[in-house]
Amino acid sequence: MLGKPPEKKFATGIVWFRRDLRSFDHAALYHALKTCQQVHCVFVFDKDILDSLPRADRRVEFIQASVVELDAALRALQPSSGLVVRHAVAAQAIPQLAQALHAQAVFANHDDEPQALARDAVVRGALAHAGVLLQTFKDHVIFERKEVLTQQGKPYGVFTPYKNAWLKKVDAFYLKPYPVEKYAVYLAPRPAETVPSLHDLGFKPTNLHSLKLPTGASGGQHLLDAFMDRIQHYDSTRDFPSVKGPSYLGVHLRFGTVSIRQLARLAHPLALQGMAGASVWLSELVWRDFYVQILSNYPHVAQGAFKPEYDHIGWEHGKHAHALFDAWCQGRTGYPLVDAAMAQINQTGYMHNRLRMVVASFLVKDLGIDWRWGERYFAEHLNDFDLASNNGGWQWASSSGCDAQPYFRIFNPTSQSEKFDAEGKFIRRYLPQLAKLPNAAIHAPWLAKPMELQAAGVVLGRDYPQPIVAHDAARTRTLLRYAVVKKPNVLPG
Repeated sequence: MLGKPPEKKFATGIVWFRRDLRSFDHAALYHALKTCQQVHCVFVFDKDILDSLPRADRRVEFIQASVVELDAALRALQPSSGLVVRHAVAAQAIPQLAQALHAQAVFANHDDEPQALARDAVVRGALAHAGVLLQTFKDHVIFERKEVLTQQGKPYGVFTPYKNAWLKKVDAFYLKPYPVEKYAVYLAPRPAETVPSLHDLGFKPTNLHSLKLPTGASGGQHLLDAFMDRIQHYDSTRDFPSVKGPSYLGVHLRFGTVSIRQLARLAHPLALQGMAGASVWLSELVWRDFYVQILSNYPHVAQGAFKPEYDHIGWEHGKHAHALFDAWCQGRTGYPLVDAAMAQINQTGYMHNRLRMVVASFLVKDLGIDWRWGERYFAEHLNDFDLASNNGGWQWASSSGCDAQPYFRIFNPTSQSEKFDAEGKFIRRYLPQLAKLPNAAIHAPWLAKPMELQAAGVVLGRDYPQPIVAHDAARTRTLLRYAVVKKPNVLPG
């Protein structure tokens, strides 16, 4: 004789979806279904965030399409269920919904960005006042907060020892999926609701559709399947922007339309088998965990340098600085690889990872501009903007962050171009005015022979700018600029 099913802890619960727009392998959804007799699923288009954005934003379009798919996925799990969607201030809407739906608990996944923590504190307080519990869970990373510590019990500040500890700790337990489907019967019935359209939210369509960036969990799975066919070559292809090397899953990781556990679960055994491509890709996933725990354990990085002494650097300022910054933003620096990369982000919201390092180094160490200016620009323009990774990447480029490399590592934009876009394919795609230059001249048009420029129909200063800075002279200025943080007896080399 079968026993009576165990009593549930709560009669009614709410799952608050945020940066986890999928119905499978979802920590908060799993725990809610396990402990509640019925579970309502909620997403709030948060006015606190949306009202600060331009009226055409690819990320909002991506989220809206992904929420539509999430609603359909929940209905597929349990035909009478679905998503409760609101366009409101989340800190107000969640407590109101908890009261209206007579919920005893709200379940959500962790978000350790400062603005999200402040929002969650407000929600937790309002819910507690009404006698409702807010429970949050790890879902966005494999390891977070203080899960991976040094032997002294402190958070890591350098990547390589963190990675070694991460790899030592990870096992099947940490990578196993949450079996949401098994408990889908507890999804609460919902009357059909229409997810607000972009127009309803006050936004206009972008070029997201023409970019063929697939949205939702189905889009994430499509990209993952395609990447798994070439993962073995990732180590040798990932640095070349004209080659289909990356996974292109950044935006899906950002909004949780893929599961990080699934990605690591695929890569980890291949890495253990010695597949170089999988090892390098797994390392990139570990970098992501690393930066998330840095933001959590060292929250001052959201405003200033991880190494506070780097806040004493004297950056360029005034009209001259703004002119340099504007040229960088608009892709008018005179360095083709830098300008092509900026055209890519401005036109698509995506930038190849190697190029993110190149343009960041150029802004900080060639132009002498405060890294936080570039960090903000990326935050506004990247489809996959993630505070922890973006901040970590910019601090890495400025040598002010978690980086064992010294400040005198300065990328030469021309040699980077010659090495990683040797045939100029990427440059030609985004700077068609240079398309007819020979390969040898396209990386540094100012050094091209007059006949080469004439044959290509290029007049420097008219069709393409002269360099706004000389790299060698800029490098010398940077070494002087960084002298305020120079350690004794350390010489450039």
